Amino acid sequence: MNGNDVFGLLAKYVVVPVIAIDSVDSALPLADALLEGGLPVAEITFRTAAAAEVIAKIAKERPAMVLGAGTVLTAENLGRACDAGARFGVAPGLNQDVVAEAAHRGLPFMPGVITPTEIEQALSLGLKLLKFFPAEAFGGLKVIKALSAPYAHAGVKFMPTGGVSTANLADYLAEKAVACVGGTWIASREAIAEKKWAQIRDNCRAAITIVKAVRG
Repeated sequence: MNGNDVFGLLAKYVVVPVIAIDSVDSALPLADALLEGGLPVAEITFRTAAAAEVIAKIAKERPAMVLGAGTVLTAENLGRACDAGARFGVAPGLNQDVVAEAAHRGLPFMPGVITPTEIEQALSLGLKLLKFFPAEAFGGLKVIKALSAPYAHAGVKFMPTGGVSTANLADYLAEKAVACVGGTWIASREAIAEKKWAQIRDNCRAAITIVKAVRG
């Protein structure tokens, strides 16, 4: 599956749960909660030692899930993500070595950007779907609109992540420069540790309700 196909799925589901998970034992219950909630997509961040094993377990046992690896800071992280079965990669910043490794392995990749210079670096590398992170801390929707103005014609779209929640989700989704959003609120580290699977399922459903209201 190429980048357009994978990123098309992210745009279809709109809300991408961004997940830090500490225990491999929680991998399948988490995946089942997301599937039951109607969001068969997840960015498993490499902020925990369990990340690669979690991706591998879900990829094998729940193949309907569209799994990505987040917080991919090194080429080694990216290699482990690919080997585990990740179908896309995401980073908080733009590291050209990591982007090159992603291209070498054929892994659709979304670097993080904040400035026009970083957007132009991404464009020069052939990347048009970009993570805007940390979104709220750097001005949120107001800044996305301003950044989009000179780059929309080049096909640049954003996945704002960081501070997005049910409170402001509709506002983000109303902006055409936003392809999808990343959200830790869907399945927080604490909720996973406390095995609040019903809560995670319901968070998915609530997010989908907002998506349908704004985007149909």
